[in-house]
Amino acid sequence: MFHQVILKPHRDEAIRRFHPWVFSGAIGRIKGQPQDGDVVEVCDSKGAYLATGHFHQGNIAVKIFSFQQVTPDVLFWKQKLHKAWMLRKSILHEGIVENITNCYRLVHGEGDGLPGLIVDYYDGVLVIQAHSIGMYRSLGEISQALAEVFGTELKAIYNKSADTLPEQFGQTIQNQYLMGTSQVPHGVKENGHTFMIDWETGQKTGFFLDQRDNRQLLGRYVKDKDVLNAFCYSGGFSIYALAAGAKSVDSVDVSKKAIELTNKNVEANFGEEQRHQAYAEDVMAFLKKTSDTYDVMVLDPPAFAKSMSARHRAVQGYKRLNAEGIRHLKSNGILFTFSCSQVVDRELFYNTVVAAAIEAGRQVRVLHQITQPPDHPVNLFHPEGSYLKGLVLWVE
Repeated sequence: MFHQVILKPHRDEAIRRFHPWVFSGAIGRIKGQPQDGDVVEVCDSKGAYLATGHFHQGNIAVKIFSFQQVTPDVLFWKQKLHKAWMLRKSILHEGIVENITNCYRLVHGEGDGLPGLIVDYYDGVLVIQAHSIGMYRSLGEISQALAEVFGTELKAIYNKSADTLPEQFGQTIQNQYLMGTSQVPHGVKENGHTFMIDWETGQKTGFFLDQRDNRQLLGRYVKDKDVLNAFCYSGGFSIYALAAGAKSVDSVDVSKKAIELTNKNVEANFGEEQRHQAYAEDVMAFLKKTSDTYDVMVLDPPAFAKSMSARHRAVQGYKRLNAEGIRHLKSNGILFTFSCSQVVDRELFYNTVVAAAIEAGRQVRVLHQITQPPDHPVNLFHPEGSYLKGLVLWVE
């Protein structure tokens, strides 16, 4: 018998519309004394069942993983994970069959009905990030379910949750292999390009899988052009630009480790490549000191804000960055600019880029409004899951 979270009268509308979060202010009373990560059943004010999820003391008190009464055992997780896997096989069918893409997001939290769980696939290696204590406490069953879904295709499972869990809890755990070892190859293919993945110490799960389609789009615009890839991390946009015939590509990232990984990826795809230069520098400092201008520029910074309290400062940061970038574009240049800050919505980001263009004094047209790829699905009832927004701009 699970603990029960009883909602206040008239506070069940969002749950009946399948929103996967229960906010603490909607709770009338709790039957039992659930601890962080416990499974609870959510009921309306009259005690009628609504949903099942993980409990946590905080603003988001319950993250729902089922709107039917279930027992979250290995079979339950296997069914959920198999459904996610079948979706990926469907939307990435051609790439997977021809082995030109063997890395993708398998589980995207609320987008797959599994709030608090991220699982990325790298050619037989699964990298897990639990964002909730409940999902972390379920990793034994989840790992067993993943092994049953993938069978002999699975080489290793790496748990990389220490930095994604609530801070105090995250400090008590260590990232580790739940299956297999680090001896497995770390190279993958994305649209035929080779990338070395550092899932143990790299950013996120080791690669920014959410930019796959946008990297492909960049290839349309770079032939015989001078390209800047700012905040390059492991050089994803740089590899696509070089492969599509760019005249030159400059990769910039403040992290020396990121630049080393970029250079490794360039070498893995092209050998010694004279068209590519890499700089371990702060992007704004690089832009301010250089007199170079570019035909095509990519601005893909890390999240400038992770909370509403930091949103104003983030908006000012996006404005300064985009204004400086626009100033360094040649006439009729192309700018790919992004924000992955969840608290900066699409309209606010758009208006911020408008303000940057006004400050730079350039005429600008929108060619594409872009987002995350389909292996990062957005739950229709949870629009907050649409975190990546981008614009492709033509600058006179």
